[in-house]
Amino acid sequence: MRMNTACIATPRHGLAHPPGAGRGAGVRPRTALALAVVAAVALLAGCAAGPDFQRPQAPTVASHTAAPLPARTAAADTTLGAAQGFEVGAPVPAQWWRSLGSRRLDDWIEQAFAASPTLAAAEATLRQADETYAAQAGSTLYPQVSGNLGAQRQRLNPSVQGQAGDAREFNLYSASVGVRYRLDLSGGNRRALEALAARTDHRRQQLEGARMTLVGSIAAAAIGRARLAGQIAATEALLGVQQEQLGLARERVRLGQAAPDELLSLQAQIEQTRAGVPLLRKQLDQSEHLLAVLAGKAPGATRVPDFTLAEFSLPAVMPVVLPSELARRRPDIQAAEALLHAASAEHGVAVAKLYPQIELSASLGSQALTAGALFGGASAAWALLGQLTQPLFNPGLPAERRASLAALDAAGANYQSVVLGALREVADALRALDHDAQALAAQAAADSAAREALRSVERQYALGGAAYVQVLLALQQTQQAQTNLVAAQAQRLLDSVALYQASAGTPDASKSGA
Repeated sequence: MRMNTACIATPRHGLAHPPGAGRGAGVRPRTALALAVVAAVALLAGCAAGPDFQRPQAPTVASHTAAPLPARTAAADTTLGAAQGFEVGAPVPAQWWRSLGSRRLDDWIEQAFAASPTLAAAEATLRQADETYAAQAGSTLYPQVSGNLGAQRQRLNPSVQGQAGDAREFNLYSASVGVRYRLDLSGGNRRALEALAARTDHRRQQLEGARMTLVGSIAAAAIGRARLAGQIAATEALLGVQQEQLGLARERVRLGQAAPDELLSLQAQIEQTRAGVPLLRKQLDQSEHLLAVLAGKAPGATRVPDFTLAEFSLPAVMPVVLPSELARRRPDIQAAEALLHAASAEHGVAVAKLYPQIELSASLGSQALTAGALFGGASAAWALLGQLTQPLFNPGLPAERRASLAALDAAGANYQSVVLGALREVADALRALDHDAQALAAQAAADSAAREALRSVERQYALGGAAYVQVLLALQQTQQAQTNLVAAQAQRLLDSVALYQASAGTPDASKSGA
């Protein structure tokens, strides 16, 4: 997106008469000069620094993925195994995290809205941008009025100027009010304010993005904590089965029914299982510390809810935002568009510097030798000044214009990159939900088969057809299948959160009670 900087050439200034107009033309010199100034003002007014910013075109693709999405995902007869449907064009709930069904998660997110230092910093940065815009607008849109009150002691020596007389000293008092205003004929000030407004909008979109990121991070950390708790429980149950198996192996070795190598093999297997528990507990502690910090609390100053998978529910229908609408919803895309807008306006500022600048100033006051006579009629003083400045030779200005144009091209490329990244995130989440459902169905089938195998071995053991070691092996397979099932259940929740976040369900803190 480039601005058209073509403009009618400004007339030369400093001429008393237009070309072809002489004294016999019947136009007085002052009238001709006034007409030339009016013509210059009219021409400069038409030299706006480029056209107005046009929003980039939204993506024209009709679907996020090349392969069509199924109407519903696969279903599994297990917790969080229900089928999910996809509704194209459905609105994303502003408080989408409530569809996960955890009241404790809702409360924790509300606490984070109220106490998160990340949000506080983003809000303060937005206020700073608002005030910066107000300051710039006040100094460029309106005339600047200033008052002056002064007193000075002077010594005047006439001999310095070749005049006779003795040197004398006197006081000089002055009071005045001055007005100064720069006409924005080329649009440079308007473009500068436009750039500041765009950067303020960029800060606003960053705040919305920070809220969305905070909610997604808390939801992901809570689900991760629930997954780890389930896996720790399954691993500890597996460890108990293995230790019982080890006790039987010791008895068999004592009775001479098993070789010592079998005992050593079981001991190695138990230690491997036991080594996995501290790793899971470390990750659990880290997830709790993360949840505390995300809510603006010190890890040791609060107790984090012990989230479990049982308190979550899987959203039955997932909204699918159209690609054309996605570009108008996601805060990161809106922020990139605001930067593009700012670069466009800043290019206009650089172009405006190439054209003449007109500044008007006036002052009204009084000067007197005594304070009592300062406001008398004879002490009145005034001044009017009009100044036209045209850059004649400044190689830096064209280079500045070219640099701003390069910055505009870079902002346009960055916007395209952000849009493509957003489309990829939605596509990844959509396909992940389909694949997650299939993986969960397979893990649920494996868990069901392992449990059925365990029941079969237990019946054989009761009838004397199987050794208790075989029962313990079946129990071990069942616990391992349970661990994998917990991970698959949590992954469906995580990818549901990822789709909500990728679809820019930006949370509204004012509606959430924060």
